[in-house]
Amino acid sequence: QVQLVQSGGGLVHPGESLRLSCVASGFTLKEWAIAWFRQAPGREREAVSCLSASDGSTYYADSVKGRFTIGRDDASNAMYLQMNYLRFEDTGEYICATADGLVCPPLPLASHVMDTWGKGARVTVSS
Repeated sequence: QVQLVQSGGGLVHPGESLRLSCVASGFTLKEWAIAWFRQAPGREREAVSCLSASDGSTYYADSVKGRFTIGRDDASNAMYLQMNYLRFEDTGEYICATADGLVCPPLPLASHVMDTWGKGARVTVSS
């Protein structure tokens, strides 16, 4: 069965760190571009980061650049999003996804090419 099983998420204070993970089953993660999305309360889902399988290029939304890191653990067939220096505005539902190809599209278009999605994990940044 093709699926992404998410773990991580929770409640943190501003400035703290959190790591989200997704383990893939039924397919090999490194063969596809991977991405993380988030949906804040009352807002549309947005792509925050993408990693191309073709050359390892990474892409980040301006709002998370320098604070978030997308990565892949091929031995575990897993992907992760390391989130540092979290802010109130990072609060939301975070969802992992894999694309139907090797290369990341421009982030605003990323959701259109994802074909496998995790179930989401809640991240709350609060004092």
